[in-house]
Amino acid sequence: MTTPLRRIQTAAFVSLFCVALSLVGRAQTPAPTTAPTSFKVEVTGQGRPMILIPGLMSSGDTWKSTVARYQDRFRCHVLTLAGFAGVPPIKEPLLATVRRELVDYIRAQRLDRPVIVGHSLGGTLALAIAAEHPELTGPLVIVDSLPFLAGAQMQAKTLDEAKAGIAAMRTYMSMQTPEQFQAYIKAGTATEFMVTKPADHDMIKQWGLGSDQRTAADAMADLMSMDVRADVAKITAPTLVLGTWAGLHEQLKKYGIALSRADVVGTFDDQFAKLPKLHFAIADSARHFIMYDDPQWFFAELDRFLNNPEQAARTRGFEK
Repeated sequence: MTTPLRRIQTAAFVSLFCVALSLVGRAQTPAPTTAPTSFKVEVTGQGRPMILIPGLMSSGDTWKSTVARYQDRFRCHVLTLAGFAGVPPIKEPLLATVRRELVDYIRAQRLDRPVIVGHSLGGTLALAIAAEHPELTGPLVIVDSLPFLAGAQMQAKTLDEAKAGIAAMRTYMSMQTPEQFQAYIKAGTATEFMVTKPADHDMIKQWGLGSDQRTAADAMADLMSMDVRADVAKITAPTLVLGTWAGLHEQLKKYGIALSRADVVGTFDDQFAKLPKLHFAIADSARHFIMYDDPQWFFAELDRFLNNPEQAARTRGFEK
């Protein structure tokens, strides 16, 4: 027969146990968080989380075919950055805010080491975030981007060497009238060698026309001011780097400058030298938007990597 004291002790234990369960339940519920201001997110699919970041003045639609292919295996979080392709701009510096808010987003959404796929500007952002927070990030896919873009575009060995060129670029983009900026986008001067099909080029120009001039100028300058060549040594996740050379070769050829495939491969090899786990592949016909120009090659490389990232990263790929 249970004594009154034993009944009291049992009731107290049950009460404490229920309180403990309640607290555990609360701890498992994501804490309320402020929605990110520096990017819009569209979430599609199921499975392991994958974050996809587009490039300068680009829409998240960059990744439409990628999402269509992987949404049965990955829950795709597709970003469009503030001030680009119709998304309202913010007052704060865009890239620094994205770096902070994307980390907050990963934590708030409880994304377990998401795959991060970045194109161009998005690729450099992905590298910076993975270097700062290796514990939060899973495998990386870097599409035609570098840890130090100014090094390649301005032939600079250090950021100090590039600073004058970056300042001049920011001033030029900022001082254009809105009409001049729109005319520049419509002419396609900066984008004509980034993609092959006229319809794809028209789409990219439309994204540009929907982008904020100040945001574009500041983001471009801030991107060129990023040098994470040393920081990539902190990245612990395996990384797939996909490069191109055909579009750049054709662009420079117009100005009598010779650029070989070996030159481009050498630049990637040099800039990614400190990244521990990496596999590199270069497209031979596709331009900057590889996912549009050669989807078969693009997805073959992604499939191989995503099926076993650690295995893929055992071969660096620069010897080819």
